[in-house]
Amino acid sequence: MSTPILKVENLQKRFGGLTATDDVSLTVTAGEIHALIGPNGAGKTTLISQLFGELAHDAGSIALNGQKIDALSTPDRVARGLARTFQITCLLPDYTALQNVSIACQVHRGHSFHFMTDAHGNSELKEEAQSYLERVGLSDRGGALVANLAHGERKQLELAIALATRPRLLLLDEPMAGLGHVETQQMVALLRSLKGQFSMLLVEHDMDAVFALADRISVLVYGRIIATGSAEEIRRNADVKTAYLGEGDELC
Repeated sequence: MSTPILKVENLQKRFGGLTATDDVSLTVTAGEIHALIGPNGAGKTTLISQLFGELAHDAGSIALNGQKIDALSTPDRVARGLARTFQITCLLPDYTALQNVSIACQVHRGHSFHFMTDAHGNSELKEEAQSYLERVGLSDRGGALVANLAHGERKQLELAIALATRPRLLLLDEPMAGLGHVETQQMVALLRSLKGQFSMLLVEHDMDAVFALADRISVLVYGRIIATGSAEEIRRNADVKTAYLGEGDELC
């Protein structure tokens, strides 16, 4: 069996008397979309923050491509191949879409000094950044200020920035959040187009999107994973129906 891209073992995180991550273990294999679902307050974003190094865990271990990354900073984890998007986008609003991606390209190359100036004027960086904009469907929006982009376009831009770091694993924190029906369909199509090229851990509330994209699904409730399986297995799981939706409801 090949080494999983991500292996999480017995991860724990407590905030006082609250156990936010309760002995969580999961894997993401190469090219897989592994969805993480659960009700509000289940600990999904807390788990993603631990994986990305923004929040230290109290116990357990995280391995990326077979190498432990528990002691690494967020920049070091990015250098090893982790990238993250956020439920609320984190972009530079007074810069253009192209400049935002150019900066990400430059940081990935390890040139952080005077990066704003270089990202503005370096034609090689601009060309690379434009290729990522094209990849997410924003080829004609490079000159637009982030502040003037629609919400869905900002989500696409954040994904372009993540891709510019050339990740092995994408941590996607609710990429459909705040999107309308058409924008959601566009994002599903975009993520599907990337399937197999990148491994993804997808945190998402939109169950139609989850079932359309995920190879496997893990269900997190009160910080603990109660089930992992295919879409059909999760649909039929009685514990999931009870804990996630309430007795008698259907997981659509």
